[in-house]
Parts: sequence; structure tokens; C-alpha cells
Amino acid sequence: MIKNLRNVSLLLAFALSFGACNKERLNVDPVNQVLSVNYYQTETHVAEALIGAYDPIGWSMAFGQWISPVMLGEIRSDNANTGGDPSNNDQPGWQELDDFTNTNNNTVIHPLYRRSYIGINRVNSLISNTDLTNPDLQSDAVQVYLAEAKFLRAFYHFEVFRHFGPIPVITEELAPDAVELERNTLSEVMQQIVDDCEEAAALLPIIPASGQEGRATKGAALALMGKAYLYWADLSNDDPALFDAAASAFQEVIDLGAYQLVDDMQSLFAFGSRNTIESVFEIQHNPLYQSDWGWYEGIDGNGMVQLCGVRGLCAEHPTYEAGWGFMAVTEGLYNHFLEDDAYRRDVAITSEEELAQDLIDAGLSCDPVVDMSENNPIDYTGYFQEKYCNYKSHAGTNVNGGNENLTKAQNTHVIRYADVLLMLAEALHRGSGDDGMAMAHIDAVRERAAGPDATTYRGAAQLMADEGMSLLDVIWYERRAELACEGDRWTDLVRSGRANSSLFIGDGNKEANFNEDHLWLPIALEETVLATGLTTYPDASLFN
Repeated sequence: MIKNLRNVSLLLAFALSFGACNKERLNVDPVNQVLSVNYYQTETHVAEALIGAYDPIGWSMAFGQWISPVMLGEIRSDNANTGGDPSNNDQPGWQELDDFTNTNNNTVIHPLYRRSYIGINRVNSLISNTDLTNPDLQSDAVQVYLAEAKFLRAFYHFEVFRHFGPIPVITEELAPDAVELERNTLSEVMQQIVDDCEEAAALLPIIPASGQEGRATKGAALALMGKAYLYWADLSNDDPALFDAAASAFQEVIDLGAYQLVDDMQSLFAFGSRNTIESVFEIQHNPLYQSDWGWYEGIDGNGMVQLCGVRGLCAEHPTYEAGWGFMAVTEGLYNHFLEDDAYRRDVAITSEEELAQDLIDAGLSCDPVVDMSENNPIDYTGYFQEKYCNYKSHAGTNVNGGNENLTKAQNTHVIRYADVLLMLAEALHRGSGDDGMAMAHIDAVRERAAGPDATTYRGAAQLMADEGMSLLDVIWYERRAELACEGDRWTDLVRSGRANSSLFIGDGNKEANFNEDHLWLPIALEETVLATGLTTYPDASLFN
């Protein structure tokens, strides 16, 4: 064997030496016209690098794993279970996250973590290498590009923080061997997010230019800053000054006059609905590229649509195509909605009975409507999310080929104006603000939630009187109801100290396995073996 390897080496050396003697072969034009030594020299270069920095936001999958933060925020909570096929082992990494049996070897957590730091690295490369003394880069457009980059850096840091707790803050390019990272404190993480958002908001446009929908705006930066302050306040022993700072940021969003609630909540999630006047920041999913299983990070569709569609749904259903049955909605979420909140419930959730009624209304029939033999019997409840529907209308929208399951184009809502109103109400109430104003913002959301044909609705004050709720109870009710199946449930519970085993009573694995160690995801072993100062879980001392 060794002799054969030596013979191969000799032949390879001979071939290389023969090629090296041919000078004409060495004098070739570079394949790439833009090289590392001459990049970031023009406005176009900066614009291209910025698009690359946006790219990880839209990844439904990375490194072979589904990594939807929306799914994580619901499945980790009492709103949903993993679902999937009958084996109860479909997507085992997600099953572990659902059942609180995950360790630092979980297959989902590392791609989720890496996605954000890839985005942060791309932003830092752009900011570090854009030389503003270069006359070709002294345009207003470049300044806006850099502001967008700072918003993205804040966004990525906040996303990874929400799941892993205080994490390393990185604001400059790192050398390949710079692996000795450590967690920053809560205050250091949040201050960096706030600073980036503040600097971005000063330069970003109020409304994106036509054709630039989905780009960062002043309102998006201010809303993210407010949300960071809200989490910071909550995790800092309910600091009223930080709640006040959150309220100030959210009020600035309102004062822009750029947003309003759409009249019919259902229209926010209808097929083809994109970038409405309620959208503060929305992830764009494009069906025009040839996404396939061979390039996970190139999937530009919204993977949730197929993943979370109704598994085993009969082909005769007039509106929906069968999906893969993930993010199975719990009965607890369905029952959370008050009797007069049925319209908002039906925007978020459908049931096996309602699917059967759809067939009857269309003059169709099939039996069974949902094939139980195809579903996970442990997680199945007969309730399904309806905000990211697997519409039959998605078929054929991917005009350039590719896998139809990966190219469904419904956008992902990150921050809606309704969310801003509810976060402002919370910040006012928990800080030094006016409870009357807080209730007015809640009432605006509740009026719309009643449905377009409603003539009456119960406001916050009436809910408090009728249901025996405190104002904070109303706020928590509203956040769970309004944002159901949108990914905020788990992080709302964690940041407010409400994540505890009582949420999961009767839910087998969750109730048995949950403890405080599961409030935050562990940083993957692949990271901590390289960065020896990087702890798997955040220490209590970091929350200062």
C-alpha cells in the first residue's frame, strides 16, 4: 500500500513539473473580475455585499437541518408539539427540543446558532472594509447601506440571544484562528443591539423604495430597539427605566405614521399577501429560484409552508395541499381563545372538523379527511396552524423549476404593527407610563381581532371586569392570541419568568422533563470545544 502511494506521488510530481514548464499555461486571465484585493471599492460592491448579509435571514434550512425560529418559538412552548410522521422520530432534533431532552449535541442548535453568526460575519466584513475616505463611496446610498448593515447586525445578535441567552458580541472581522470567544453579559449584548439600531434608525428611510420591500427601515430599527429594551427590562428584574426606554422607541414607530392595522386580520396570511401596511419587518421568500435539496442555504422559499401543512389531508380538499404535519397545535392553545375571540382563533388555527366542513361547503367529500395513520399519534390533536397555509395555489408559482416543496413564497412576519402596539402597552404598564394609553393600544388590536363584520368587541377594561383579569393578564392573553403560531410564545414566557412546568401539565414528555436548565438552548459542543471560555449555558452572573 505504501509503495503504491509513493508511485502515485511520483507521478503527480512529474505531472506538476511538466505543467510548470509551460509558461503559456501560467499566463491566463483571472476567471473572476472582482477579487479580494479590489472588492468594497465601489458602491455596487457594497450593495452586493449587503445582499449577501441579508441572505441568512431567509434560510429555512442550514447545514442539512430545518431551522425556523417560528417553529422553535411554538414547539418549545405550550402552543405546539413537533408532529411529523407516525414514528415519533421524524426530525429527531426537533423532537428533542419539543420534549426538553436536547443536549449540546442536538442537530438543530448548531445550524441555528451558526446562521446568525454567518450573518454577523458578513455584516462585519462589509462595515470593516468599506473605506469612507474613498471618493467612490462617499454617497448617500452607501451611508444607507451601512445603516442597513447595522440593523442586520442588531437583528442577528438579538435572534441568537433570544434562544441562547447572553452570547458573544462580535463587531469586527475575526481572523480564522480567533476562536477564543466568551459570552458577554446581558447588558453588553443589549447595549450593542440598541446602539446599532439607534445608528441605523438615524439614516434609514421610513418607507422602502419600490422594489426594495423587505429592506430595513427606520420603523424596523426602532421596533427592534424597543423589543431589545423590553427583553432587557424583563431580564433585569423588571427595570422600569428600561421599560420606559422601550416605550419611547415604540412610540417613535407610531409617530412615523407609516403603519396601521389592516382591516381584516385574515388578509395578512392570505395567499399572495406580502408587505402590507401592517408589516414593520417581514422576511421575503422568493419562489423564482431553482431551490432543491442539493443546496440547503439556497432555499429561498418558506420551508414552514410545506413542513407545517396538514399531514394526511385528503387530495380532494378545495384549498389546501397535504403537508408534513409539523408544529402540531395543542388543544391548550385552541382553548386559550375566549368565546368572543373565535375570529382571531380561526385566523391562526383550523381543526379536523373545519377541514371537513370546507369539503361539505364545496360540495365535495372524502373519508378520512385527515389520515391518522400518517400522523404522529403522540403529538396529534386534530388542530393545525393556519397562518402559513400550504395552499394549492402555491403549485406552479416557481416558474424556473426546482422542488415545489421548497419554493413556496409566503413571507414570514417578524414584527407586525399589532405586535408594536402590544409591546408598547406592556412597556407603558410595566414602566412609568399611562395605563389608560396602554389600554387604548390593546383596544385597537382587539377591535380588529373581532373580525371585519363585528359591531362590538370587549376592550381591555371590560375584559378585566368580566374575566377577573389584571391589566398584565390582558397583555399576556393578547400576546398569545394575537401572535399565535408566529414564534414569540416561548421567548415571551422565558423573558417574563413564566416558563415553568405548570405550562405542560398533562403533556407527557414536556411536563416530566422541563426544568430551569431548559430556559435557554445550549451552545453546541462543536463551538465550546474550540472556544474553551464559551460556556454551554449562560451563568446567572451574566444577567446584569
